[in-house]
Amino acid sequence: MPRLDTNIVMNKLPLKEGCSPVRQKLRRTRLDMSNKTREEVLKQFDAGFLAVIDYLPWIANIVSVPKKDDKVCMCVDYQDLNKASPKDDFLLPHTDVLMDNTTQASVFSFMDGFSSYNQIKMAPEDMEKTTFMTHWGTFCYKVMSFGLKNVETTY
Repeated sequence: MPRLDTNIVMNKLPLKEGCSPVRQKLRRTRLDMSNKTREEVLKQFDAGFLAVIDYLPWIANIVSVPKKDDKVCMCVDYQDLNKASPKDDFLLPHTDVLMDNTTQASVFSFMDGFSSYNQIKMAPEDMEKTTFMTHWGTFCYKVMSFGLKNVETTY
């Protein structure tokens, strides 16, 4: 999958001063949900969105949400990390204002909206903060993940 140039955009996760890392304890899940979650993790790993990682201070849990089509939406519980992150007060401009500003431009491009977050890489120093654990391993995101505070502003 094509990625955006890291010189243009990269997702960073600043932390408030004095916030200590949180390691969540592994939650128990039903076997059928665990198997579906494992398939989703492997799919993301094979796509190059995840890396295997060990022994880090920030560790979150997975929350598996069943979908109507018998699949699972894999969400990571970033509550503790989001509490430690300062709120970005930058307001997003409206889409119509952005489009109006491009009328005088000689060149513009669009990001693939279907792949959206997966095209923006995480800053190397912040990848370890996106660590989550499963029953079969610990992984971190190499690309911007859903559920993180302020990722909408980066997007």
